[in-house]
Amino acid sequence: MKNITLGTTGITVPQNGFGALPIQRVSMEQAVKILRRAYEGGMRFFDTARAYSDSEEKLGQALSVFPRESYFLASKTMAVTPEEFWSQLETSLKLLKTDYLDLYQFHCVKQVFAPGDGTGMYECMEEAKHQGKIRHIGITSHLLQVALDAVDSHLYETIQFPFSYLSSEQEVELVRRSRENNMGFLAMKGLA
Repeated sequence: MKNITLGTTGITVPQNGFGALPIQRVSMEQAVKILRRAYEGGMRFFDTARAYSDSEEKLGQALSVFPRESYFLASKTMAVTPEEFWSQLETSLKLLKTDYLDLYQFHCVKQVFAPGDGTGMYECMEEAKHQGKIRHIGITSHLLQVALDAVDSHLYETIQFPFSYLSSEQEVELVRRSRENNMGFLAMKGLA
């Protein structure tokens, strides 16, 4: 499988990552088997979210037996206040059995958080990065204009957006603009 680098993050991994939303539907035992098999098969990028029920816990259980530097963990927060942000980040780190996330993303946003916007949210990301709890800052959205605004903001290292063979020309334009801005693009729902 072809390796790709996610924009300016320096994260270079096989093109297909493991989206861990579906493992919330299986038992811990089955999830551990699936995740370890994925790792042993060459997957090195694992994406989850605080909102995916017990997905983070299952990833932590499965992957903690492997050297931490041998894989990349991405998680997401739907927090809209600094208090929620810090609570969710600490919970994610604990469940994932790690001291840091390679990529932490604002999840399914309806606005692009920016420094000085009054929410304090982007400042939380910067502080978490300063503390070494996260390494890179990303954003996800299901709203095309919000995703385009995120790319144009130059504040984020990655954008995650639904993208498949059914994508429109406007969505293809999003990918092109993210590439032009050297922003990593993570396709979600790749099978539509």
